[in-house]
Amino acid sequence: MGGIRIAIAGVGNCASSLLQGIEYYKDKKKEQAVGLMHWEIGGYKPGDIEVAAAFDIDKRKVGKDINEAIFERPNCTAVFCNNMPKTGVKVRMGRVLDGISEHMKEYKDDYTFIPSDEPEATGKDVVRELKESGAEILLNYLPVGSEAGSRFYAECALEAGIGFVNNIPVFIASNPEWAKKFEDKKIPIIGDDIKAQLGATITHRILTDLFKKRGVKLERTYQLNTGGNTDFLNMLNRRRLASKKESKTEAVQSVTAHKLNERNIHIGPSDYVPWQNDNKVCFIRMEGKLFGDVPMNLELRLSVEDSPNSAGVAIDAIRCCKLGLERGIGGVLYSPSAYFAKHPPRQYTDDEAYLMTEEFIQGKCAR
Repeated sequence: MGGIRIAIAGVGNCASSLLQGIEYYKDKKKEQAVGLMHWEIGGYKPGDIEVAAAFDIDKRKVGKDINEAIFERPNCTAVFCNNMPKTGVKVRMGRVLDGISEHMKEYKDDYTFIPSDEPEATGKDVVRELKESGAEILLNYLPVGSEAGSRFYAECALEAGIGFVNNIPVFIASNPEWAKKFEDKKIPIIGDDIKAQLGATITHRILTDLFKKRGVKLERTYQLNTGGNTDFLNMLNRRRLASKKESKTEAVQSVTAHKLNERNIHIGPSDYVPWQNDNKVCFIRMEGKLFGDVPMNLELRLSVEDSPNSAGVAIDAIRCCKLGLERGIGGVLYSPSAYFAKHPPRQYTDDEAYLMTEEFIQGKCAR
């Protein structure tokens, strides 16, 4: 059995955590593999994933070996695997489009963006690199709000004939027109907007579902998030947040007993705190009524390293996408999308999505 060759668009903190994780688990045995949802999927272990191509637009990353580039600024996530061998895969200059927000040019420290001097890649350049590298799956790790950029790389994946995992809140898999494009070309896609392994949205969903199952009427709730990575800096531009807020809000609304009025639910990134780096702090408050209309409230504070939290799910999404390729499935992989993404085309409870994904892995569920 061969490996799984991936390409990455956006060599940021999430890509860093994913690649560190692939190396970290490579020599582990199953009983040592703490922190994984699945040790093996379809015969593939984490160490069977390898990078074939990568694209970025920051001067400090373009032209460098991918395993060197993942530690360049503005990346600031935890380093949990120090021995990252050279891969021979150089980060290529990508396409800028809307991948960088104008306001980020106002920040002049190491944690912000420095544009590369290299000429931008065309669609033909990217497709050629994908084909020549032997990449089988393209991962979208562009910044939140990269609408044009995400569509550009999705089109490149279609043209190259490779799978697509959309990790960000731009609606590709959940857009019927895009979903049909992938189905027509018999190419699998998973998305949109990856859930963390144990993050703000999955925790909020589980608690909301618990309220429903225990007969507690949820009346109002908020989720506030702060962080210090470039993702949070990027999201200071509120115009880039529309799809992010929609994705996170729908993820919670989809499991409430009754849809909350917009005034009574607030979910979304809240502020950029530079010294937090890649640590994300989430505050959740839920107010409701118990037996006899007696009021109650719940408050939770969650602190996680943001990017490893994402990588713990991406490593499974990649392997499920590979199964889709092997089985000749075109279009959205509905079961993995429902379990791994905040904004899938079809929403299910996490219990339902988990069982559906297990059946998909075992080949009992078509997709």
